[in-house]
Amino acid sequence: MAGQIDAEDIFRSGDRVAELGLISLTGARELTEKIDAHLVKWAEGSPLYKESYIVESECPRFSSGDGKGLIKSTIRGDDLFFIVDVGNYSCSYNIFGHQNSMSPDDHFQDLKRLIQAASGKAHRITVIMPMLYGSRQHRRNYRESLDCAVALQELQNMGVSNIVTFDAHDPRVQNAVPLMGFDNVSPSYQVLKCLLRSIPDIRLDREHLMVVSPDEGAMSRNMYYASVLGIDLGMFYKRRDYARVVNGRNPIVAHEYLGNSLEGKDVFIADDIISSGESMLEVARELKKRNASRIFAYATYAIFTNGLDEFDRAYEEGLLSGVFGTNLTYRSPELLSREWFHEVDVSKYIAYFIAAINHDMSVSAIIDPHEKIRQLLLKHGYRAQ
Repeated sequence: MAGQIDAEDIFRSGDRVAELGLISLTGARELTEKIDAHLVKWAEGSPLYKESYIVESECPRFSSGDGKGLIKSTIRGDDLFFIVDVGNYSCSYNIFGHQNSMSPDDHFQDLKRLIQAASGKAHRITVIMPMLYGSRQHRRNYRESLDCAVALQELQNMGVSNIVTFDAHDPRVQNAVPLMGFDNVSPSYQVLKCLLRSIPDIRLDREHLMVVSPDEGAMSRNMYYASVLGIDLGMFYKRRDYARVVNGRNPIVAHEYLGNSLEGKDVFIADDIISSGESMLEVARELKKRNASRIFAYATYAIFTNGLDEFDRAYEEGLLSGVFGTNLTYRSPELLSREWFHEVDVSKYIAYFIAAINHDMSVSAIIDPHEKIRQLLLKHGYRAQ
């Protein structure tokens, strides 16, 4: 592709900022090892080659629950990348004889502990935090905390130079740290590639497919998919009951649809997170009422806080034909075993970011998502937009 540089060429040039080091937090080990494998492969035969770029570390805890961060080898002068999954609830620690599941707060504290353990000796610190800590508490209504903004300011004060996150709930939260690098990334190319591989008979054209936004907050990401594919876009908006508060939120009264006819068309819905999944299932029901054919849902973070039973039933009844989610946060073994779930691997994309940052290069010089999507569509016989 014209104007783009291969990752292998970057490593062969040897022109890096400093020696590369990856530090994996508890819960992000699987993702870190995949990223490391890509970096090692690209560096083969270059002066920068290492068997692994992972710097061993841990956050042991005392029986009282107190913890500490420990980095097990020298990192003086290194360009460090801390990789953390604040949503991994499968991790646990012992406190007073009981096993306690780690919350996002625990993961964030461990991140700060390991940054402290670096003791200011690193050349530069970048945090890869796909699911941004506190991102669902990103704005203030009345007397409320601003968790995400304060967390970003904490990291900036600790010497973090860059944050790389994916599909932030509200990317405007970066306004809290205007002098710190902040990359909010959408893995749109990886999603479309997985969609074409997993659903080989899908037709990505205006006659057979439509993109629908599940609410006004997700319009920008769905607008992008509709634009690059050259197909129609519809949307739902949530009509809420502002006279009541249920579980901290105004309950949704109805989902109202705006857009062209869905008759006989497949539908692709993209959102940043499937939490309980109630909204996504309600949107799917409304689409079926309008005679949509197959419905494919995508969420960067498919966490299913209420379990999988409702989605199992939706798949069996033909309400949903598939759900796509990334490996940017923890996926339970039960979820990975489901026939209706398709995993989008984003590890190579993150490795590109790390390679670019480590060599002080523009990320777009290595990977242009729009160009990659254009080539993908051409490969499958579609006219690129």
